[in-house]
Amino acid sequence: MTDHTHLAAEYALGLLEGEDLMRARGLVASDPDFAEAVARWETQLSPLLDEVPAATPRADLWPQIEAALEQGAGPAAAANVVPLQQQVTRWKWATGVTSAAAALALAFLAFPPGTSAPLPVAAQPELAAVVPIGDTALSIDLIYQPGERRMYVTAAGLEADGVHDHELWLVPPEGAAQSLGVVEPGTVKAVDLPENLAVQIGDGSQLVLTREPLGGAGPGTEAGPVVANGEFSTI
Repeated sequence: MTDHTHLAAEYALGLLEGEDLMRARGLVASDPDFAEAVARWETQLSPLLDEVPAATPRADLWPQIEAALEQGAGPAAAANVVPLQQQVTRWKWATGVTSAAAALALAFLAFPPGTSAPLPVAAQPELAAVVPIGDTALSIDLIYQPGERRMYVTAAGLEADGVHDHELWLVPPEGAAQSLGVVEPGTVKAVDLPENLAVQIGDGSQLVLTREPLGGAGPGTEAGPVVANGEFSTI
């Protein structure tokens, strides 16, 4: 199985995260062969979902997990977390377990009875946005992880023209637009946002893409013409 075939399969299964997810989304938009491979996997795998029965966790499950986490700890417990995270990611699709149930399973497996750990913090949902480029099939895709204040920006398929740069801006309900940085064509980039900017991003937050001189809009200058727009929505 080639790297792209493997990536297409994991994308169809919903197993990709972070930069791998952004890379795959960029390939879907820019590589017809990759998009076709994803479609084939989705067609082949979708019947399996019909075989997954619905399940509701027992009402007493969370109290049991809390009790287990409060019972004394062994130093080796944390060493189990990384491999368990990798396993749970794959189990989520294969067994039809929801994200919330998978998180509970991870906590229970990583810290079995007789161990302790801080209570899990509720995960903040990720946000995604697509900024289409004119009438083309290309787009700038973004995923924002509030808990990490990290934004992944993919501009796969875009090419620099050597004359202009394009800059992304967050448009708050009130006040001036805030720059999210210059887009780097043909890349997938992770950007850590400062807290004062991160707290302004939520479901429905508006984005615009402007055309700027090379290097982006300079300090104290007005933004260039808007060429595209989009908005964040909860995944």
